[in-house]
Amino acid sequence: MAQDIFASAEEYAEMADFFERWTDDSENMKSAFVKLQERLSKKENATFSFKSRPGISYSFRANLGKTGDMEGRLFVMVDIVDDDPENRWLSVCFYGDMITDPNEEGDLVPEGLLGEDGYCFDLYEYDEAAISYLELRIDEAYTNSLVL
Repeated sequence: MAQDIFASAEEYAEMADFFERWTDDSENMKSAFVKLQERLSKKENATFSFKSRPGISYSFRANLGKTGDMEGRLFVMVDIVDDDPENRWLSVCFYGDMITDPNEEGDLVPEGLLGEDGYCFDLYEYDEAAISYLELRIDEAYTNSLVL
């Protein structure tokens, strides 16, 4: 992923450092994250930010527009939950009005996504079907963000 599509060079470096140190991964969550990140990197006019809260989460956020407009146009947030560094898991969240959930796999989180209602999908192990489902939600949120 190119540094120039990040909110700042510091956030890019922080993400790169985190991934270099992420070695304990019995459930193959790093590969699941990379697959979702690759899907996001193909979205035109998407910019990214990375927020570290060691011991809590590492948050990869994608939005449309300039890097200075990070929160207003967010279309997905992928959190690497870090409460147990040897057993990390993913929580992939969207604004509630940006996606559908035809299989009802997500959890409604009232006011849980930057103060707005959202849906979060938790992934505890590498699961190709679940990742494909999340990729469709990413595509849907991205497309819906284009019309705002």
